[in-house]
Parts: sequence; C-alpha cells; structure tokens
Amino acid sequence: MALTFDTEHSEYSGEPANTLRLLEILSSERVVATFFVQGQWASAHPSVARRIADEGHLIGNHSQWHAPLPLLSRRGVRETVRRAEEAIVSAAGVDPRPWFRCPYGKGTHDRRIRRILRRLGYSAVGWNVENRDYRPGIPPERVAEATVSGAVTHGDGAIVLLHDWPDATVDALPAMISGLQAARAQFVAVDALLPDPGGAAGRGRA
Repeated sequence: MALTFDTEHSEYSGEPANTLRLLEILSSERVVATFFVQGQWASAHPSVARRIADEGHLIGNHSQWHAPLPLLSRRGVRETVRRAEEAIVSAAGVDPRPWFRCPYGKGTHDRRIRRILRRLGYSAVGWNVENRDYRPGIPPERVAEATVSGAVTHGDGAIVLLHDWPDATVDALPAMISGLQAARAQFVAVDALLPDPGGAAGRGRA
C-alpha cells in the first residue's frame, strides 16, 4: 500500500512545519511515502522539497497553481504541469515524471486531460482510500481509523490520500502507521504499485 501526501499551499497554518514533522515520523518509522508537490510550494520551500527527495520518498507533480485541470485550456494544462515540473526539478533535484496528481482529483479519468498528460510524460494517479484529513477540526483519531479501515477493506494496492498541512494528519500518522503495520501492511511508493505509467489509478478528488 502507498501513503501519498498532497504537498501544497493551504489557507491553514502549519506549513511547512507540518511537512517537516511528517518527515520526522516517516523516518523514525522507516516508512516510504509519495509526495505530490505543487510547483509554487516547491519554489517557496526548496530545502524541504530537497529533503523529501533526499530521504528516499517519491516525488510527483501536483501542478503549479492547483487549479482544476478540466477548467483549463490545453495550453493552460501544459503550462501548469511544465511550470511545476521545472520548479520541482530546481528545488528537489528530481524529475517528478511520470507521476501526476490532478488538483482536487479533477481530470484523473478525463480523456482530454489524460491525453495531454501522456504527451507530457505523465500518468494521473488517483486514490482509493480517503480520510478527509483536510476538514477543519477533524479528530486525529478519526483520520487514523478511517485510513486503517479503508486500507484493510481495499486490500493489496491501496493508495491513501493524505495532505501535508493539516495538524490532524501529523497527529494521526503514528497511530495510522502502527494500525496498518498490525494489519501486515507493507509501505511502498506508488511506483511499486503502478509499474505501467500509461494508466490512471484510483478515483479521487484531492
């Protein structure tokens, strides 16, 4: 199974401090994850973006401006993807291709969007376990319980949607990991679950 973190600007406080806290927990637990990084975020926090890569986590592209892709023209989609790619390469020193997560999940299964992404060298990655960690005031316990139960119900190949900025996500992560380990989960990055970069995975709205 794969823990995936949408790493993006938010109107809520706590970033990038919460991203650093997540990295500390993942390191101490020896868990690998996937971070879908927004280009603007990478440019604002290059040292943190570099640390994500240096600590062995997989980095994917989460667009430059986090606008729903179906609302953009073909040129607009290309621009937000390419600008983010440039920002991620500059900040983190790694190429995010072929992994892309559509903002809000919009466009993950849209033929037009998938065709444009393929031409840019990307595959849209959705998810099949969601815990609504982005909701203000959600208890960490609920985030952990929803993640563990959702992953266990799904079984092998589960892709979990998380975000890097909510306090609830960081507070829930230790219990989330221990609960999944108790269920004999093996943590991998999405490239271990999706060897074919030509397809989309999961459903999703991030």
